[in-house]
Amino acid sequence: MIDREAAAAAREQAKSNAGPLARKVFEYTEAIERAVPRAKDAGAGNDVWAEVEALIDIARFERVGNFKEVMTWPQYRAMLAQWGGTTEFWSNFRAITEAGNRVFLELEEHNTPKGGAESVVNSLSLYEFDGAGKLVHLDIYLQYLPPGMDAAWGEVDFAATAGEGVPA
Repeated sequence: MIDREAAAAAREQAKSNAGPLARKVFEYTEAIERAVPRAKDAGAGNDVWAEVEALIDIARFERVGNFKEVMTWPQYRAMLAQWGGTTEFWSNFRAITEAGNRVFLELEEHNTPKGGAESVVNSLSLYEFDGAGKLVHLDIYLQYLPPGMDAAWGEVDFAATAGEGVPA
């Protein structure tokens, strides 16, 4: 697990050295972190997403999630609002890299569903921008330990998983 203070310091250092698109990713993630709690409020409208929407091309935006599900901005916005009302979320910054019109963001994400146990995943998100600097594509990749599976390599019985890599 990453030390939260060290991760926050690394994030601030990365922000100070970030290229123009990496700075937009920091803006986007911070805007999401502000909007999701506001979306939980009864009667919250789509205006809570205005800061996020200023950073994306709403008509072209596409998110591909960890299960390869594809979402438009309205679909993703609805999912974020629903998810935000059911969990507490925070993340530790690990790294950010800008290459061409793409930015790679690596985080350690912590989710605690209401009444549930905390889950921790390593994520790598790929942000793709158009020529105007608007976010048009977001890919999410997760690395996590499924419940009941030991992290030790020698403990994994792949024969029992029918080749899926996850215990049956």
